[in-house]
Amino acid sequence: MISPALTDALARWLDHCRALAGAAENTIKAYQTDVLGFLAFMTRHNGEMQGLGPISQIAVRDMRSWMAHERGRGVGARSLARELSAVKSFYRWLSEREGFEPTAVLSTRSPKFQRKLPRPLAEDAAVAMIDTVELQARAPWVAARDAAVVTLLYGCGLRISEALGLTGADAPLPAALRITGKGGKERIVPVIDPARDAVQAYVAVCPYPQQPAAPLFRAIRGGPLAPRAVQKVMEQARLQLGLPATATPHAMRHSFATHLLSAGGDLRTIQELLGHASLSTTQAYTAVDTARLMEVYDKAHPKA
Repeated sequence: MISPALTDALARWLDHCRALAGAAENTIKAYQTDVLGFLAFMTRHNGEMQGLGPISQIAVRDMRSWMAHERGRGVGARSLARELSAVKSFYRWLSEREGFEPTAVLSTRSPKFQRKLPRPLAEDAAVAMIDTVELQARAPWVAARDAAVVTLLYGCGLRISEALGLTGADAPLPAALRITGKGGKERIVPVIDPARDAVQAYVAVCPYPQQPAAPLFRAIRGGPLAPRAVQKVMEQARLQLGLPATATPHAMRHSFATHLLSAGGDLRTIQELLGHASLSTTQAYTAVDTARLMEVYDKAHPKA
């Protein structure tokens, strides 16, 4: 349990993250879950309700106990690093307002983990994926719908939530889309002809009328198309193509970025197209490109 004062403080911090930091709602929920989990552990660990007083007295040994507990229940290094980041952010904000010393929490080292590089598809595999998703559907309009969604992911670099967030008002697709991404950040995304054509082909055969406020992409019964439906059809297609499990909807977005980079696109432009808040996020694609270059080099270089 946590005290009413601490509950109120947590709510105010989340409002701060939402309003000033521009965090997306899914991020806010993750922050809340992570901090509440931490406070629940401290309640059990110290045997008392956590309020503004007790949490200001948390020591290094308490932090070590919490991290050991999390690892003991199977939390991986990456997830624990995310939890610790949320806890530190909350403590930094709270200590500034309550006037206590947060060093024990803020000095806790994040567990080390190896950052995973994006796993894009090869260009021919990305095109084959678009062609093959059409073969999974029984109804022609569903086939056209699935092909249109996957084409948007690869051709425009959209997140699946962004593609499925399009409405009837967006059709026919313009030369550029105004997309609202994570954290409410807007960006302008050029629409290539194949993506525009694929969406128009779907609209032409969709049995449900396109209404400005209704979802552009419809489920079988006319409701909004769920991300899981796209994930499932891509799972079926990748099995047919012999592609790895990493061939997901998000991999199509990764492929968009990597192939642009390979074609000579600059990182700053790709960052804007993807809607990354930080250039460091986009820079992961340089590692992908270098890794691919070295792979080609190793295969082609004559061995002694």
